Amino acid sequence: MTRSTKLISAHRYCQHLAKSHYENFPVASIILPKYLQQSIFVIYAFARTADDIADEGSATNADRMQALLEYEKQLNNIEQGADLNQPPLFIALSDVIYSQQLPIQLFHDLLTAFKQDISQGRYQSDDDILDYCRRSANPIGRLLLHLGGEKSMQQLQQSDALCTALQLINFYQDVKQDFYENNRLYLSLKSLALIGITEDNLDITNTSKIAPLLRERYLFTNSLLMSAINLGAEINGRMGWEIRTITLAGLLTLKKLSLQNNNNLTSRPRLTKYNILMVASLSFLIPVYRHTCLYMIKNIIKLNQL
Repeated sequence: MTRSTKLISAHRYCQHLAKSHYENFPVASIILPKYLQQSIFVIYAFARTADDIADEGSATNADRMQALLEYEKQLNNIEQGADLNQPPLFIALSDVIYSQQLPIQLFHDLLTAFKQDISQGRYQSDDDILDYCRRSANPIGRLLLHLGGEKSMQQLQQSDALCTALQLINFYQDVKQDFYENNRLYLSLKSLALIGITEDNLDITNTSKIAPLLRERYLFTNSLLMSAINLGAEINGRMGWEIRTITLAGLLTLKKLSLQNNNNLTSRPRLTKYNILMVASLSFLIPVYRHTCLYMIKNIIKLNQL
């Protein structure tokens, strides 16, 4: 098999993997031009498979860590320009990194977060959780901006706020699953202690006692999303449309979380086709009717009123 044939096959592999996973937030949606979709499929495939190594299956922690170290080795090979017999994922990743001039450190940052998932399941402070988000989520947004050619300091900061918020939303809608299936808790021990909760009396099956903390974190996460809402509005073309759609999808998911009963804040909300159509349509109109659309978001749709 020639190198070009291997490359085509590798990109198809990444595309199939990306499209086979459901996400509340669009992954390389049809909004984006095809040349960007292809790159995002590869980035997603790297992040998804590495995350699954840390989370899925019955492998021992030692085996999980060894598999992620192999990912790190493959990244180092790409960085050093080594032309080895790489797996399909890394053939495609090498192509995207060099053709799009992506900072390889962002991929290393992702791996540090996934390795941390294996060794750490509790966080003392909210700052510790935010530092985890800086490495587990923010690199994805920064890579997206690099792909689109948009990467001012302000844009990078807004992207970080957006990605951190999306990561936090995933934590809050997966509290029960993370705790019982993976022995992980992304609510800080200090925050729990302030409401009289310790691990000894923590009950995830009935969230009434931790509801005040969850709702406070919803408000914080909502503020992050609102601080990022201008990011997509200031970026032209389909990339801006994609970012706006993702931001509004996050706001709507957070709203759905907040509408649940205090006793059961652990159900994972799913966005319907109507929901996606609504946020995509509103996102399309924002650049033309910016003030009106933002007013709708803040006051009529009340996505930010928890």
